[in-house]
Amino acid sequence: MELYSTKQPIFMKKIITLVGFALCLSLTTSAQNPSIIPIPSQAVYPVGKFTLPASISISGPSDSHLKVAYSTLLSKLNKSTGRQVTLKNSGSATIQLSQINKPSLGAEGYELQVNAKGVSIKANQAAGLFYGVQTLLQLMPKEIESKTVAIGVQWAIPYVQITDTPRFAWRGQMFDVARHFFTKEEVKQFIDDMVEYKYNTLHFHLTDDEGWRIEIKSYPNLTKKGAWNVKKVGRFTSFSKPEPNEPRNYGGFYTQEDIKELVKYAQDRFVNIVPEVDVPGHSMAAIASYPELSCTPGADQYQVISGEPFIDWSHGHPEALQDNTLCPANEKVYTFLDKVMGEVASLFPYEYIHMGGDECPKNYWDKNPEILALRAREGLKNSQEVQAYFVRRLEKIITSKGKRMLGWDEILEGGGLPKGTAVMSWRGIKGGVEAAKLGHEVVMTPNDNVYVDLMQGDRAIEPPVYRTVRLTDSYAFNPVPVGVDAKLVKGGQANMWSEQLFNYRHLQYMMWPRALAISESLWSPNENKNWNNFITRVEDHMARFDVADKKYAPSMYEAIVNVTKNAKGELFVELKNEISGLAIHYSFDNSYPDHHYPHANGLIAVPKDAELLRIVSYRGNKMMGRTINISRADLEKRAK
Repeated sequence: MELYSTKQPIFMKKIITLVGFALCLSLTTSAQNPSIIPIPSQAVYPVGKFTLPASISISGPSDSHLKVAYSTLLSKLNKSTGRQVTLKNSGSATIQLSQINKPSLGAEGYELQVNAKGVSIKANQAAGLFYGVQTLLQLMPKEIESKTVAIGVQWAIPYVQITDTPRFAWRGQMFDVARHFFTKEEVKQFIDDMVEYKYNTLHFHLTDDEGWRIEIKSYPNLTKKGAWNVKKVGRFTSFSKPEPNEPRNYGGFYTQEDIKELVKYAQDRFVNIVPEVDVPGHSMAAIASYPELSCTPGADQYQVISGEPFIDWSHGHPEALQDNTLCPANEKVYTFLDKVMGEVASLFPYEYIHMGGDECPKNYWDKNPEILALRAREGLKNSQEVQAYFVRRLEKIITSKGKRMLGWDEILEGGGLPKGTAVMSWRGIKGGVEAAKLGHEVVMTPNDNVYVDLMQGDRAIEPPVYRTVRLTDSYAFNPVPVGVDAKLVKGGQANMWSEQLFNYRHLQYMMWPRALAISESLWSPNENKNWNNFITRVEDHMARFDVADKKYAPSMYEAIVNVTKNAKGELFVELKNEISGLAIHYSFDNSYPDHHYPHANGLIAVPKDAELLRIVSYRGNKMMGRTINISRADLEKRAK
C-alpha cells in the first residue's frame, strides 16, 4: 500500500517500514494530501477514496452532548448531496462514531479513519467526536458548504488514518460586542465559525466606554442608559462629538435569558464563555449610568461614548479627557462590583471572570483628594499601586462568587497580584513571561500576532487602523516563549476588537484567514507547522468560504510596500510578496497594470513627475488579490 504523511520526519520514521520513499515527501510537496486546518498531530493518507453511497447512515452513542455533531452532519449532507441521510441508534453505518478509552487522546482528541468500509471516528469523550466531525467535513468536497444540492460533484472522501490531539486547552477568540453591538444570532454565528476550526473558548467583551451589553437586575440603568449611544459612521475615535439633541438609540444588550441561551448554545458546541467586565478603566458606560461610581466632579453630565476622541495617547500612555474610571477610593464601587460579579457569576458556569484592567488612565487619580487620601491611608506610593489595591479587592469579590479572576497584563503593575489570578498578555509576550515567572497561569494574546482587528495588508487598501498584522505574523505565533514554563501557558486566542467593525460581514473579512493561522498555532504541534503548506491549505479553504458565502480577506496576495528616500530626495519603492509563486507588476503612468507590465524586482525609482503608483499581483496570467493605488503624497509620507 502506498502511503503519504503530513507528519514531520519524527513521525515519518514510524512508517518507514511501510514505505521506503516516504521520507522524500515533505509538507510542501504533498499536494494530494487533504487540506485540513489545523493540521493534525499525526496523519497518514493511504491511496484511495471512499465514495458516499446513495443512502448515507450515521451511527454513534446516544449522548445528548453529540446532538449538534449529528445535526451538523445530517444538515450539511442533506442540503448539499441530495442523498438520503439517516441517523441510526446502533449498528454499522456509513459514518460510525464510537467512544473508547484511550488516555493518550485526552478529553478532546480523536481518531479518524476512512477506508473502503466507510468512516470511523473514535474518541474518549463527546468533545473529541465533535472535533473529529469537523475534520471529516473538511475532508469532503468544498460543496459540502453549499446551502442547496450541488450538481456534478463526486462525493468521495480520501482515505485517512488520523490521530489528533490539541496542543493547548485554551483556544480562544475574543469578541468585542461593547464598541459595536452584535445580535444574539450573530454571536451564535460567531460560535459556529469558531468551532469549525476547533476553537473552544469565547472571551466575551461585554462592557466598555461605548456600551454595557449585559442585563444586571441590581442596576437597571446599565442597560436602560448604558447600552445606547449616538450612531456614527466613519472612522472610530475621529467622530464629531454628539450634539445634545441627537438620538441615543444605537446599541443594544443581552437579557439574562439571552445570556443563558448563548451559554447553552456554546456548551452544545464544547465552547466555554468567559465574560469580561472591563474595570476600572473603560467604564464610561457604567459611570454615565451611575455617576456616583466616579469621584470626579461633573460625572453626572457624562454620556456613553459614541466614538468621539476622549483619550489622549500622545504621552505614550492613556490620559483621559473625561474620567472614564471607577473610583478605587469609593466604597460604592465595591458594592456595585459585588452585585455585578454576583449576577455575572450566576450566568456563566465557566471558572473564570475577566476583569479587564487595561489602559486605565490615571491622570485624574493623581490629583483627586479622595484617591490621595486612600494612598496615604493604605501606604500606596503612586497611582499604579492604587490600581493594584483595586485589583486585589476585586479579586476577593470574584473569588467569593466561586470564580477565578483573569485580567489583561496591566494588572501586574503595582505588584501584589493574588497568586490564583491568571494573566492575559496582550502588549506582546512580555507580560506573559513576567506573569509566568511569578507563578501565574497565562493566556497569550500578543497584539503583534493575534489582533485580528488590525490591518492585514497595505494601508492604501485596508480599512484604516493604527498598525498591521499580516497573515505571516499570525502564523508565527507561538504561545510558549523560550524560557517560560509551558505548564503555566494555558493557550492563546485571536482578539477581535470592534471599534472599526460596523457589521458581521466586515468582521468575517478581518477574521479570516488570520484565524486559520492562529487555530493551527493553538491546536497543532509546533513542529508540524509549515508556511508554504499552510498557504496551499488556506487557498483550499478560501474556495470553501466561497461556497459557504463567508467573507475573507485576499490581502496575502497583495504586495508589501517599502518606501525609501535618498539624500537627493528621490523616492524608491520595494515591492515584496508575502507568499511565494506570485509576480508583482506596477505602473506609474495612471494606467492599470496587468501581467504584461514591468515586474517588480529590487528597488524601483519613482519617476520625478509620477503622481500615482498602481500595483497588482499575478500567478501566471491570473490576477490575485486587488489593485493597490498609492498616491505620491502617500509615498512621501511613508518615506519620512
